[in-house]
Amino acid sequence: MTWTAPEVERSQGLWIGDEHSVLESWFNFHRDTLLHKCAGLTEEQLKTASVEPSPLTLLGLLRHLTELERWWRSLFTGDTFEPPYMTEESPDASIFDIESADARADYELYRTEIELTRKAVSLRGLEEIWEKDGQPSGNLRAMYVHLIEEYARHSGHADLIRERIDGKVGT
Repeated sequence: MTWTAPEVERSQGLWIGDEHSVLESWFNFHRDTLLHKCAGLTEEQLKTASVEPSPLTLLGLLRHLTELERWWRSLFTGDTFEPPYMTEESPDASIFDIESADARADYELYRTEIELTRKAVSLRGLEEIWEKDGQPSGNLRAMYVHLIEEYARHSGHADLIRERIDGKVGT
């Protein structure tokens, strides 16, 4: 039996609420949007580069955002960032080295990374600052804003890729 990415129920962004809740809700909306764009597709389809000449795929986007979740979480937890895909020899492996990738495993890792990130930042204030190399580098508010922007940009890529795969359009 061929694995297909499951259907997802997308959360909705809040228009009214405290700042932390609004930012988190829109971040979750964009996370869910990526999964929504993958829903119902087979591993082969998720690996299909559909917007020539780019080799970008939905699976590549999912893997890239998996690493992004882990990277940002490591800033707040102080954990060492250990990328699941990129290497020194292939820094863009998450996006482009997908021929032998296991889509189901990558999908599950993405979901796991989301949950770990949610837990890591759930009790933190928006003004909480992380340090890099002993210097203040940013706060949770900036992280949310950046990641919402990053996900929204990649959602546009995902829209085009999905439309080329099976004609499905829309948000």
